[in-house]
Amino acid sequence: MKSFYITDPGIVRSHNEDSVTIVKNIMGEHMMIVADGMGGHRAGEIASGIAVSHLSERFMNLSSIGSKLDAINWLDENVAIINAEIIKYANSNSDCMGMGTTLVLAILTEEFLIFGNVGDSSGFVLKNKKLHKVTKDHTLVNVLVESGELTEEEAANHPKKNVLMRALGASDKQELDKFAVETDIDAILLCSDGLTNMLSNEQIENILNDEELDIERKLTKIVRKCNSRGGTDNISVAYLVKESKEL
Repeated sequence: MKSFYITDPGIVRSHNEDSVTIVKNIMGEHMMIVADGMGGHRAGEIASGIAVSHLSERFMNLSSIGSKLDAINWLDENVAIINAEIIKYANSNSDCMGMGTTLVLAILTEEFLIFGNVGDSSGFVLKNKKLHKVTKDHTLVNVLVESGELTEEEAANHPKKNVLMRALGASDKQELDKFAVETDIDAILLCSDGLTNMLSNEQIENILNDEELDIERKLTKIVRKCNSRGGTDNISVAYLVKESKEL
C-alpha cells in the first residue's frame, strides 16, 4: 500500500479546523480518517481533533480489527464515545458551545473494505480510472434531492447547501452510516467538503490519473488547484493506493 494525506487552511479561513490521518494497526490493516470541525474560538479544531485522535490511537493498538461485524461494532462503540466526549467538552467550555465535526473514515483489511460517515465529508473509491462516491452527505439539500424537491444542479448552487443534518457533537445520539465495498478497487480517497465544493469528480480524477506525478505531488496539486479557485474552506485529503497500482 502507498498512502499520503494533506490538510490546508485554504486562502480565506484564518485557521484550519480539519483533522486527517492514515494509520495501521499491529496486523497492518489500514484506517483512514478525515474530520471537518465547526464552532467558534477554535472549537471546530478541537472537535475534529478529538475524533481523529480517539479513533487513530485505539485502532493502532489493535492487533486486528477482526471480522466485518467486529469492525462495525467497534466503529459504533467508538463513535458514540467521541460524540459524548465532544458534548462534554462543549458543556465544560462555554466558548465552545455548538462545537462539532463531520467524520468520514475507511477501514481496509485483506478481507473487506468499510466506509463510515457523519456529515458532508466524502469517501470515494477509484476503479478503472473512475472516481465513485461511496458515502452520502447528511445535508439539508441532499435530503431535498433524495425526496425529489431539488435537482442535483439546483442543490450544487443552493444557498443552504452547507446546512448539516447530522454532525458529531450536535445531539446526544449520532449514528455513523456504514458502507461495505468490494476490495477490488485501485485506490481510496477521503476528503472534506473544502475539496468537493471546489473541484468536480472529473477534475479530481484527472489529477489522480496523472502517471507523471507521485502520490504526494497529486495531493499537493489538488490542494493548489482548490486554492487557485478561491480556497474558500479548509481542504483535507487522505489517499491510499493498493499495492502494485500506483495511481
